[in-house]
Amino acid sequence: MAQDVRVQKFLSECGVASRRKSEELILAGKVRVNGHVAQLGDKIDPKRDTVTVGGKRIARQKKHTYLMLNKPRGFITTMSDEMDRKCVAALVENAPAKVFPVGRLDRDSEGLLLFTNDGDFANALTHPSRHVPKTYRVTVRPSVSEAQLTALTQGVILDARKTAPAEVRVITTEENRVVLEIILYEGRNRQIRRMCEEVGLEVARLRRTAVGSVKLGMLKIGDWRELTEDEVRRLELAAGMERAKKQ
Repeated sequence: MAQDVRVQKFLSECGVASRRKSEELILAGKVRVNGHVAQLGDKIDPKRDTVTVGGKRIARQKKHTYLMLNKPRGFITTMSDEMDRKCVAALVENAPAKVFPVGRLDRDSEGLLLFTNDGDFANALTHPSRHVPKTYRVTVRPSVSEAQLTALTQGVILDARKTAPAEVRVITTEENRVVLEIILYEGRNRQIRRMCEEVGLEVARLRRTAVGSVKLGMLKIGDWRELTEDEVRRLELAAGMERAKKQ
């Protein structure tokens, strides 16, 4: 007997979008089940029910795909944009399967951005309870004091709530600029830029270099590559996923 699943979970498993983005598509009335507009919370039988998004029928992917992109500055982390801004979708359009971004990098940030069509994998990596570390190389101006480093490490107040402790170290110091390595264990919106602003630092450049133990390496800006099986397994372990291998 088939097990019913929520529509947003089915969409994420099919690689349409992340679970949260799928919920937005449902709320916007773009999802139909057997010809009827889906409601948030609806469940379906994937073997019997027909699900469409924007009139296009959705089916489960037979094989999961995982890749990393070296995102350039100037691109927003979305697969489409009503304002016709540059989207990361254009950079992965030749990927072997339809994928969506795992988490996000803001338009002015660059570096490692993961993509997949595995909704459970994406949900685990981005869930706030998992605390998957993300490493950033951050160029700030003009200089950094010990007090500022301590504040960034111990946490600052954003939106009436203190940020989680972070790892911060100085990589290089030059006149009017300092390069820091910052490792975050949470993922609030524009967190590093807002933390630096809170302690009086200007961020000149922000690049994500690693997620968990998976590093960007020498991947060229704007290029993508598929993750190795070992990299996928390490990310699953970092996110606390129990399954040992893919179907």
